[in-house]
Amino acid sequence: MILVTENLQKRFGAVTAATDVSLAFAPDSVVSLIGANGAGKTTFLNMVTGYLRPDSGRIRFAGHDLVGRSPRAITGLGLSRSFQIPQLFHSLSVRENLFVAEGIAAAERAADSTDTLLERFGLAEYAERPAGLLPEGVRKLLDVAMALVSRPKLLLLDEPTSGVAADEKFAIMDLVMAAVRGVTVLFVEHDMDIVSRYAQRVVAFYDGRVIADGAPAEVLVAPEVRRYVIGEDVRAAA
Repeated sequence: MILVTENLQKRFGAVTAATDVSLAFAPDSVVSLIGANGAGKTTFLNMVTGYLRPDSGRIRFAGHDLVGRSPRAITGLGLSRSFQIPQLFHSLSVRENLFVAEGIAAAERAADSTDTLLERFGLAEYAERPAGLLPEGVRKLLDVAMALVSRPKLLLLDEPTSGVAADEKFAIMDLVMAAVRGVTVLFVEHDMDIVSRYAQRVVAFYDGRVIADGAPAEVLVAPEVRRYVIGEDVRAAA
């Protein structure tokens, strides 16, 4: 397994954000994390990436213990992420944002890497445009491209289609999934159409705990998931 969490616990005062979260993720898999707002999905991502320290429990990635490491150190081990709100330098061009993400002095090497990413994500036509003037879907693509600059083994995506127009969401995800082949992907998503189409496995969170874990066809019809995640009245549906 490339990522394993054991008995993760996290509280914020009286609020429990994670209770005994134990999960294992296989290399080259595509897994979606689902749940209502406040269910614990983003807390889980933040603990794995070093932005939050769990109160107890263990996180291992590619043989390394992650608890106590900084986000920068964790990225250096091969684990990267994008954010629900793209973390971009608005006054810089698309190309310059990728240069900053590359973070290397050798301009020629950076240019080669950047040109490759621009093509893979369909960003070449926007290369010289300031990031702050990009459409939302293109901003999402740039954020993911910046996360891939470090050539991670595992990529975490926080709501990759949030804010994207309904008629663009599948095109955006098609580009993302084509670009991240060979990388283990965990993505948080509220759109069940996206989840069912792209995920090989679904982990459902509710109230800081995992309530379902398995194939999309099984998890998305589970009564607890329908009630607490999708928001259906199961008794009425029955």
